[in-house]
Amino acid sequence: MKDPEILRSIRAMAEEERRLRDSLTTPGTDGAAERERLGRLERELDQCWDLLRQRRARAEFGQDPDEARTRSQSVVEGYRS
Repeated sequence: MKDPEILRSIRAMAEEERRLRDSLTTPGTDGAAERERLGRLERELDQCWDLLRQRRARAEFGQDPDEARTRSQSVVEGYRS
């Protein structure tokens, strides 16, 4: 994926994340499926941001950004903020 495609994916996932969070505040809903999807979505978003950062870093240092690869969720989740 190229940067514009990654950014479109991030925007779409962020919008879905907002909708899910809003639905979780609705009284009378169980929310189990929404919480599960929200967790998956958060991990996928982290992967997309990581890929975008990799691509930008590679380009900045004269390397081919297309060689950046999506890292596993366990790797990305292990990063410290």
